Amino acid sequence: MNGKRWKRSKTVGYNIGYHFIWCPKYRRKVLVGEVAERLKELLLEKAEKIEVEIAQMEIMPDHLHLFVKTVPTNSPHFIVQQLKGHTSRVLREEFPFLKSRLPSLWTRSYYVESVGHISEETIRKYIEDQKGK
Repeated sequence: MNGKRWKRSKTVGYNIGYHFIWCPKYRRKVLVGEVAERLKELLLEKAEKIEVEIAQMEIMPDHLHLFVKTVPTNSPHFIVQQLKGHTSRVLREEFPFLKSRLPSLWTRSYYVESVGHISEETIRKYIEDQKGK
């Protein structure tokens, strides 16, 4: 990011972040070596195209973690769909052994949590305090 906590467009100020986790099918330990390196490249390339900034990425042999910042028009499901679909297609083309070991590269599931600077408790208190104003 640009050092600020939030970004602006013409009509909105925002700070939207998500923590994603997903795994290869059967939690196979295939995200190593050249596959892991290429996966990083592909994720960064695709993220840029869909207006997503990958603020932090960790690729483990059997799962990956992404912390992303995005624009308000990108839903979490759209982000995951784009990243998983693109990386699966390219990695399976470039590394044929992935096709023989897995019917598809990724599981259909994923974990997502919204991440913000202000806690849920703070927001609830702020909204409650608006009654008296």
